[in-house]
Amino acid sequence: MRTKILVIDDEEALCEILKYNLEKEGYEVDTAYSAEEALEMNLTSYSLFIVDIMMERLSGFDFAKRIRWDGSPTEYTPIIFCSALNGEDDMVMGLNIGADDYVTKPFVIPEVLARVRAVLRRSNNFNRPAAPAPDEDYAPDIAFHDLRIDQNEKLCFLGDQELSLTKTEFDLLQFLLSHRNRIYSREEIIRQVWAKDMVVTNRAIDTNIARLRKKIGQYGNNIVTRLGFGYGFKETV
Repeated sequence: MRTKILVIDDEEALCEILKYNLEKEGYEVDTAYSAEEALEMNLTSYSLFIVDIMMERLSGFDFAKRIRWDGSPTEYTPIIFCSALNGEDDMVMGLNIGADDYVTKPFVIPEVLARVRAVLRRSNNFNRPAAPAPDEDYAPDIAFHDLRIDQNEKLCFLGDQELSLTKTEFDLLQFLLSHRNRIYSREEIIRQVWAKDMVVTNRAIDTNIARLRKKIGQYGNNIVTRLGFGYGFKETV
């Protein structure tokens, strides 16, 4: 079965250009000319949404917020924002809302196709059920006192309570807990946590660190900042 993509943009010509080129790549593509139209569709059937931001009534940001609520069947469906808004604040807002990538207009088709392949590849790897494996292939838990990461189930616990982390927050905490008592620059963190083809700003890192600190309770203080250098997880603070 072919991978289904939904393109949402109020520029019909742009929708058709993307549809044509994506279908040449072997994807099944539908289009919607507004967020409202898209919300009336069976969104659970799609593996990726490519969404404009500046639309007449509901914006692309509004669309993302409506499909990304906790427990939604589309909570983890990847989103690529495709917008003429090219400021750093716009990109950071899009990524913080939950977008998996951000493409600015005017774009070149090969770049869009490459980003689509990369986002789908990451999504497939994250959501693919783990194959049965011998015990020796299982990764051990990472723990600091009662803060624990289950690397096999991709879950994080504070005591007996499961924490609701985004994939980026989970990967960030996994990296920091695995490499304690050392300060890492933002560039090092980007290389370790984000995909190679992702455009990541310093503010996006800072925002994810701030959210993670709040979610892990008292251990948020263990994620320290060294101004001018970066971040690290210290066992003693």
